[in-house]
Amino acid sequence: MQPNGSRALGDRALLPHASEKPAMPALSRTITGLGCALALGLAAASGASPAVALSAAEVNEAAVKPGPVAGEGIEPAVLRAQILLDRLRFSPGSIDGRVGDNFTRALDAFASANGLPPAGKLTPELFGALVGSYGGPALVSYRIGEADVKGPFLKKLPTDFEDMAELDALSYTSALEGLAERFHASPRLLEALNPKADFETAGQELTVPAARQDPDPSAITNRNVSAGAGGQAPVVRIEVDKTNRMLRAYGRDGKVIATYPATIGSEEKPAPSGRFEIRATARNPTYTYDPDYAFKGVKTKKKLTIPAGPNNPVGAVWLDLTAESYGIHGTPEPERIGKTFSHGCVRLTNWDVKDLASIAGKGTAVEFKE
Repeated sequence: MQPNGSRALGDRALLPHASEKPAMPALSRTITGLGCALALGLAAASGASPAVALSAAEVNEAAVKPGPVAGEGIEPAVLRAQILLDRLRFSPGSIDGRVGDNFTRALDAFASANGLPPAGKLTPELFGALVGSYGGPALVSYRIGEADVKGPFLKKLPTDFEDMAELDALSYTSALEGLAERFHASPRLLEALNPKADFETAGQELTVPAARQDPDPSAITNRNVSAGAGGQAPVVRIEVDKTNRMLRAYGRDGKVIATYPATIGSEEKPAPSGRFEIRATARNPTYTYDPDYAFKGVKTKKKLTIPAGPNNPVGAVWLDLTAESYGIHGTPEPERIGKTFSHGCVRLTNWDVKDLASIAGKGTAVEFKE
């Protein structure tokens, strides 16, 4: 079972562009049920090797090399392609410069949408099409602002729901985490691009991905598929592909508008089957844990309300579905999207769920594909 509603209870302004507005009144329920809680394992500490310095020129001038792509280090052409895919709404998930399932699925989705043969890899033809979509550099400069380093930051993100419930907000743990999320990147990538930066001092110049700009918070509203006060949503149908761990958003002409990697249910708590609709949207939701769900690894026997914030178990946005207690939502662990399991809901990166919420709305059909 999954959460059954949400309420935006406290907008955040941890990043320079996050000029959040008051919480929406349209959805008055907090996220309840444990279904959308994360397995809060700490994937960031996965034993990966230290980041290696990489220059902007290497990436901005990168081309596809013949032969297989190395699997370990950051590959400039892959990084450039990931950024371009992100800009085009064929999201590769967390931009890291490495070949992985999320990247290859995004490549295939881009190929299919543009009449090119899906190859399961970055080919010169696909790379040329991506480069031709954008005339600017893939990596750009960014100066750290006071708001980036102001916080407040958590000293440590709790893994226990009881400890989370005692906090005022589930904020970022560092300026680096917030900046990585803003630029849709892994923290290790930002460290590789900026080996001399401490990410704690305003005024530092960083090299960052020219990622897709996050929507203005005012765009994350209760849009309607039919024209209404919230504006008409361009996405009329969403397909949740359980097998390929991908969410596809379709426009009125039947064409793909966006694709996002997704974590979709598990054997223990599978995602639903069938056709449903989005019935409401909430920004910065709180999350209410109900012990009746008795999730594995959660010991508390009482109801808990976990405060809002980017590290809330359901992330930055909740799209409430007509499948009772299920939704599409964000995550505090973007690098695990598409690689782990959920408790039934559809989990996207925070930046992808914000983007989806800005183009889908009340009445958008959501179909689960086995």
